Amino acid sequence: MSATHDAQPAASSSPPFNPSLLDIFVVFASVSLSGFGGVLAWARRALVERRKWMTPEEFNDLFALSQFLPGPNIVNLSVVYGARLRGPAGSAAAFCGLLGPPLIIVTIFGILYAHFADVDGVRRALAGLSAAASGMLIATVAKMSQPLRASWLAVVIALGTFVAIGVMRWPMPVVLPLLLPMAIGLAWWVRR
Repeated sequence: MSATHDAQPAASSSPPFNPSLLDIFVVFASVSLSGFGGVLAWARRALVERRKWMTPEEFNDLFALSQFLPGPNIVNLSVVYGARLRGPAGSAAAFCGLLGPPLIIVTIFGILYAHFADVDGVRRALAGLSAAASGMLIATVAKMSQPLRASWLAVVIALGTFVAIGVMRWPMPVVLPLLLPMAIGLAWWVRR
């Protein structure tokens, strides 16, 4: 009994990780201000690599959940992760950080684009930005796939999803409900 009692203070001696609402807002605002063509790469870098608030596996799990929820994936991720950290106020802080600054910037750029859309230099700049955004997406997919390589099951499910949606061009709302029970069944079978 005393051994259990002695072990409890040692286990609870480190303070729990709990960033403030301002920390959550600032991280997601910096993510939103860094991302051109998508912020998934920046969100992963900020949460996993820089702040170490999540492991790569936790990020992948949360991103997978975010894909099954209605709405934009990264917005879903911010709301769910903010809630995990600080409840509804954390969700609001992450959501406002992620969408507030870009809303202001996009509104300003939308007004400017309406006036200068026909300028050849603007068209070329946008083509360059789209190429950079594509490269960032490919790099993020490569990083997100690293934790999956340890499980042949994850590789099979990922390849099956890619073939069904990317090659066969089957609609995602059809593929995901079919693959989800298969993935759960195979994971259960492997872990038995």
